[in-house]
This record gives sequence, C-alpha cells and structure tokens, in this order.
Amino acid sequence: MTDKTAAQAMVDALIVNGVDTVFGLPGAQMYPLFDALYDADHSIRTIGARHEQGLAYMAFGYARSSGRLGVYSPVPGPGVLNATAAMCTSLGACAPTLCLTGEIPSMFKGMGRGHLHELPDQLGILKRLTHYAQHIETPADTPAAMTAAISGAMSGRKGPAALSICWDHLGMRADMADAARVSAPAAPAPDDDALTACVRLIRAARRPIIFTGSGAQDAAPEIGLLAEALNAPVVGFRGGRGVVGEDRPLGLSMAAAWTLWAECDLMIGIGTRLEIPFMRWGGMMQYNRSLPGRKLIRIDIDPAEMDRLDTDGPLVADAAAGASALVHALVATGHTPQGDLEQIAAAKAKAARDIRSVQPQMDYLDAIRDVLPRDGFLVEELSQMGFTSNFGFPVYAPRTYVSCGYQGTLGFGFPTALGVKVAHPDKAVVSVTGDGGFQFALPELATAVQHGINLVTIVFDNGCYGNVLRDQETRFNNHVIGADLVNPDFVKLADSYGIRSWVVDSPSEMRPALEAALALGAPALIQVRVARGSEVSPWSFISPQ
Repeated sequence: MTDKTAAQAMVDALIVNGVDTVFGLPGAQMYPLFDALYDADHSIRTIGARHEQGLAYMAFGYARSSGRLGVYSPVPGPGVLNATAAMCTSLGACAPTLCLTGEIPSMFKGMGRGHLHELPDQLGILKRLTHYAQHIETPADTPAAMTAAISGAMSGRKGPAALSICWDHLGMRADMADAARVSAPAAPAPDDDALTACVRLIRAARRPIIFTGSGAQDAAPEIGLLAEALNAPVVGFRGGRGVVGEDRPLGLSMAAAWTLWAECDLMIGIGTRLEIPFMRWGGMMQYNRSLPGRKLIRIDIDPAEMDRLDTDGPLVADAAAGASALVHALVATGHTPQGDLEQIAAAKAKAARDIRSVQPQMDYLDAIRDVLPRDGFLVEELSQMGFTSNFGFPVYAPRTYVSCGYQGTLGFGFPTALGVKVAHPDKAVVSVTGDGGFQFALPELATAVQHGINLVTIVFDNGCYGNVLRDQETRFNNHVIGADLVNPDFVKLADSYGIRSWVVDSPSEMRPALEAALALGAPALIQVRVARGSEVSPWSFISPQ
C-alpha cells in the first residue's frame, strides 16, 4: 500500500500497463491528473489538442494502428460529449481506447444544481458507448477501477472504456494498492463439436470466400494458412483489409471478390460483421439473416455475433486460435484445397481493369501507393478519394489501412492520422482527406507542429462535399443545398502554421510532391486541386447490384 492521490494512481496504472502517450486537454476538474502526468513525463508523453474530438480521434488512431491502448482525457460534460464521436468510432472499429474524465464535486452529485460541466447522467452516456464504464466512488478505489477499465478495453472484442471521478476526489490522497499489470483473460478454446461441424461445411463447399474484419487484424499468419488450405480468397472492406496482403494470390479487394461472388457457396467470416455480403452485396435497406444458396461459418470472440445472422457453423474463439484450429482439423481429414487459383487470379485482373474507370481517384491512389512504403500507413476519410481507396488502394499488411468503420464519421481522418503517426513515428503515414472533412479538425495542424507529429496530409480540394453534391444532382433533381464549400487558401494556411506545403494538379505531380513531403521529416500538406463534380462515382464497386 502506498499513500498517493487518485490521479497518481491512474498514471501509475498507465505506466505499469505500457502506456507511453496520453492525449489530453487540461481543465479545472482534471488538473491533478495533468500534474501527475507532468511528474511522469520521463515515462509518458502528454499531447495536447485543440478540440476534444481531435484528441479522442488521436487516441483512436493510435490504438487502431497499433493494437495498443489509446488513452485520452477530456474535461467532463461538454468535453466528454465532444469526444463521443471518436468513442463511437472506437466501438465500431474494435479499437481499445480509455477515456479518463472528471465529474462535478461529490457534494453536488445528484443535487441537480447545474454545477460546472454537469450532465444529467454522464455515466449512463458513457456506459452506452463503451465496453466498460465506471465512476470511481472513492480515491482508494482507483487502482481496481483502472485494472477493470483497461481489461474491459483490451479483452475479448476490444473497444472503448471510460472512467470518471469527482473533481474533489481526483487530487485526494489515500492508501492505494500498487498498480497491477492487466492480463487479458484467456479466450475460449474452440469447441470440438463446433470445429467438426465447420470442417464438414468446408469439405462440402466448392467455392468458399473468407471475409475478414477488425477482429482479424492480429491473426494474419493463421488466416493466411487457412486460405491456403482452401485456396480461398480473403477479402476485407475497411477494418479487415491487409490481413492477407493484396500483393499475394489470395488477397483480394472487394471489387475483385464481387466477380467471384456468384459462385460462392460458403462464407467464412472471421472477426467481422460481414458487411460486404450481407449489406453491400445483399442490400443496405434489407436485414438479411441468411443469403440463399450460401452457408455461413463465423469465427468470432463475441458470442452475441452468432445470433445476429443465421450461422451454420458458429465457432466462438479468438480469430487466430479459431483459424489455426480449423487448419489443423482440416489437415487431419486429409482435405485438399478446392478453390480455383486461376479463377481468383482472373478476378483480380478483371477488377484491376474495371476500377480504372474511377477517375481521377485511381490515378492519384496509384501514385500514392507507388511512393508509400509497403509498411506505410494510409488513413482514409469520408471523401471521393477515401471511398475509392476502400477497393482501389492495395493494402499489403495488417493495420496499415486505417478506417472509421461503419460509423462513417466525416472529419475523423486527419486527427486519426496524427494518432497513427504518434504510434509509429518511424513509419510513413499519409492522411488522404477531402476539403470538407479536413476542416472538421483543421486546428490540429497546430498540434502537429507543436508536438513534432510528422504527418503528411493530402487535401483533395473540389470545393464541395462531393458525395452530397452528386446525390443531390442525380437523385434530387439538382436541388443542391449545403454541399458547396468556401475554402481557405490551404497553402497560405499551412504556411501560417509553419508547415511546408505543395500544390498539385495531376497524378504525375503527386509523386514528386509526396516523395519530398515524406522525406521532409516534418508536418507537411499537399493540396490537390480537383474540378468540382469531376470525380467518377466509386459506388458501383462498393455496393454493386
């Protein structure tokens, strides 16, 4: 037992659990925590931000790209509410994040007096958006609460967790238990009967397709072996990309997999909601529990997922353990691969030709892919370039394609990319964003400069919300409203922050500009001028019918 403040106990728990960065915005309720972080600056780096949404997305990007815990600290009330978009994104993308926030003074709790930053039920809000949320009732409870919250974020289906503590309790001293290193509980072992049923389904199938999601990102070797055991293509939409690299014979984009879909008789979903077949290919407005003529195997650590679709082969297990067990079980039966490698190669080649029609996006993405190292990171955005990158940007390694998942959060990309770069300071990180989405978190350019976050941001400037504009023109009789933008001069803006910038008008100009920006070793911005409404729609490759 050690005499310390609740804030010191929080920081000790972070250090013991390997946290090296906290993204935070100090405020009156949180001063003791930031004072404790100041004292621990030899062990933990504290990165400020210009808005709570920005700091929470930085934590998301840190976690999503590394698999490590991303920690952020906003003030309670409005600060927490500003961070909830990123909290939702962490929930949807299975990114382990931890929000440390405050509460009104303990004497005012439940009194309804309207104290500074008071919410009617802050804990209730947090519980609905996280895997684990708790209010720390007394300072002495802090070590146990930290252990529970970190475990909640990092165990099973990873995701967000949150802790709150009253203003007057955060700096209060008490005898505390020493901080404990959290060990994730063992995942359930694959059930033998379930394995047998899955093997039976696989051996009866002719053309299986493996679909991967965020829960598969740490199981790349095992899923690669399973794919080879079946000669089955592996495809991810957003969260599952890169599990099997698209430069390998069995790694496919969703555009290529669509060509094989008609003959698919078995879907194997690993750590995924299966958005591609059930929503993108099955219809976004219709809740399909099954797809005619196709069996379904699911490997997921979350048992609840098995009830959301009609699953013929439910295997509740960690993605790596489940895939590995399937491989061993198949080998024991003498199974031979049933997939057609020539057909898969032809599908990849056809898709590569077909997606060339999505211009100018594809030519720009080709230029970026040519320059970005194989292990570099691309962070997409809700934009014409981002949507096209879902299928048009080849991904070669796990976690290197960072998406907001099903939340579809406009403006997430730039602050998320800052967090990715913090987690990977020695790797190339590129943010691809539209002019509209970029301006949601534009002030974080100051954060990049202040903290030496050497991100390269590519802003595609078409003067509008491109998707909104196209939909209003084509689906709503050209009733354009709220779609056009008045933009700053992005080059002058970057210059005002001391950031080096380039202006690009063609894909051929992109290559040298990006090479120079990545070599700079400092924050950099590339503005790409695109004619309003000139981009070809990518949607026929995302939701083909």
